[in-house]
Amino acid sequence: MIKVGDRLPATTLMEFVEQEGEGCSIGPNKVDTEAALAGKTIALFAVPGAFTPTCSVNHLPGYIQRCADFKAAGVDEIWCVSVNDVFVMGAWAREQGTAGKIRLLADGDAALARATGLTLDLSGRGLGLRSNRYSMLLQDGVVKVLNVEGPGKFEVSDADTLLAQIKA
Repeated sequence: MIKVGDRLPATTLMEFVEQEGEGCSIGPNKVDTEAALAGKTIALFAVPGAFTPTCSVNHLPGYIQRCADFKAAGVDEIWCVSVNDVFVMGAWAREQGTAGKIRLLADGDAALARATGLTLDLSGRGLGLRSNRYSMLLQDGVVKVLNVEGPGKFEVSDADTLLAQIKA
C-alpha cells in the first residue's frame, strides 16, 4: 500500500470537460497523473462510487464547501477520484456543481486504485472492484499526508481533517 513519502504511481485518469480550456477539449480527456501533478500541491480524495450516499451527501460536498480554504492553504487543485466511467463522473460533477472547484477524475479500470494498493472489493454488493475511501496531500506527486478509512467508515478522509493537517 502507498505510504507517506511515496510518489503517486503514474497512471492515466479520465476527466469529462464541458468547456474547452487549458488544452482540454470538450468531452472525455486523458489526464496523465505524472504531468498533472508536476510542480503542484494537490488535495486528492477517493470515494468508492459516484452518486453513492456517503460520497454524495458528505464526502464530496465537504470539499466543495471548503474549496476556498484549501486554496488559501496553498493547495493548487482538489481532485476527487473514483472507479467509475468518465461519463458518470461528468454527470456527478454537473449534479454537485464542482466546476472550477474540484476535478472529478475517473479511474475507470481501477489502475490508480490497484497501483496504490487502495482497492476495495464490493463485488458482494454489486459494485465490483472499487477504490477505498481515503484522502491525501501530494506535493509534486509525493504523498505528504495520507488518511485511509476502515471498511464502511467515514472518519478521517473528510475535508476538515485534511485541511487541519495541511494547516498544522
